[in-house]
Amino acid sequence: MTYSGKIIPLTFLAFSGLAACADPPESSPRPMPRGAAPVADPIPATDAATEARFEAWLAGFRKRALAEGISDTTWRRATAGIRYNPKVIERDRYQAEFTRAIWDYLDSAVSPERVANGQEMLRRYGPTLDRIERRYGVEKEVVVAIWGMESRYGAHRGSTAIIPALATLAYDGRRGSFFAKQLIAALRIIQDGDVDARHMTGSWAGAMGHTQFIPTSYLAYAVDFTGDGKRDIWSEDPTDALASTAAYLARSGWSKGQPWAVEVTLPPGFNYGLTGKGVSKSPSDWATLGVRSATGGMVPNYGSASILLPAGAKGPALMIFGNFRAISRYNSADAYVIGVGHLSDRLKGKGPFVQDWPRTGKPLSSDQKVELQERLTAAGFDTQGTDGKIGANTTEAIVAYQKSRGLPPDGYATLELLQVLRKS
Repeated sequence: MTYSGKIIPLTFLAFSGLAACADPPESSPRPMPRGAAPVADPIPATDAATEARFEAWLAGFRKRALAEGISDTTWRRATAGIRYNPKVIERDRYQAEFTRAIWDYLDSAVSPERVANGQEMLRRYGPTLDRIERRYGVEKEVVVAIWGMESRYGAHRGSTAIIPALATLAYDGRRGSFFAKQLIAALRIIQDGDVDARHMTGSWAGAMGHTQFIPTSYLAYAVDFTGDGKRDIWSEDPTDALASTAAYLARSGWSKGQPWAVEVTLPPGFNYGLTGKGVSKSPSDWATLGVRSATGGMVPNYGSASILLPAGAKGPALMIFGNFRAISRYNSADAYVIGVGHLSDRLKGKGPFVQDWPRTGKPLSSDQKVELQERLTAAGFDTQGTDGKIGANTTEAIVAYQKSRGLPPDGYATLELLQVLRKS
């Protein structure tokens, strides 16, 4: 999304299906005639003291909303009867610590049922998707893949009232500044007349509609593709939502006809220190190092590329290109980008990954990642901070440590690696 001139991810990991503990069964897609968005679910009650503090905060926030251009009429209509939503806080606390192995995630994200349902949606909305692809230059399979990932092709758009949810999260304070901006943006959407507060529904964290736009992203990228005067991402008709997603990807630098990634094989003795997004080379330069397509031969020149090992040396190796980065503007989690990219490939008729996933071990929790960074730094392999995020500095430190111990230097953070560090 765009805010203050900067592009940041449309959705956060916790907002999407990536963080879901257990996915509901995939069902056959149902017809979606155009109609009104669903009315929000009722908000559960909370204690009187919390409600009183929330109402006092809301009264103070009103001044900010009016100062930022929200009319008093919009404010009164949008916040009439608004209450604190304790269920939203429960979800926020739970999601923050959830981890999931990428192969488990992809088993659900790119299941045979989701592929089949996506192909059905491509047939059902073919003419509309073709027009969207011509207008924005984004392949229809990619747009449908995001639709499938975000709401199971519209089946799970969320029925939480957005204004109370965002107000609750802004009041709570854990990520108060972010959610306060989203609340102002949501009020502006209502003021513009695209939807009323009663029908502004979505996920517990403010993501809305078929492709789960957060309010600031909606303001920046949503389009009225049907020409009815409203940018309607909530109703049964997915047209505006799909076009808005294509518009978002186009603005994020999508290049039509280019892959998001190509699966590759790495030669024996490959320098794993060259993997990661921080190192870019042309496909021909990678070829001189022995990198080949997993299906054989050299990778065509699709532009500057990096090598990503999402499950370490034992899993698939991906040569990622500019379209990988375009998808990551929608959601910055690598697993999400791989899920969208791979699902779009399967919708085009391509096969599964050539290299199997290792399917061993559990992902590190946030606390374990911090411990890993602390132990690496204490052992003389500085991670440049202990924030619980496995970025370029931590990966570099892991590679150096692995080399010092005669381990495969793939830079992959695992529980086994942490256990080795605990013993050293």
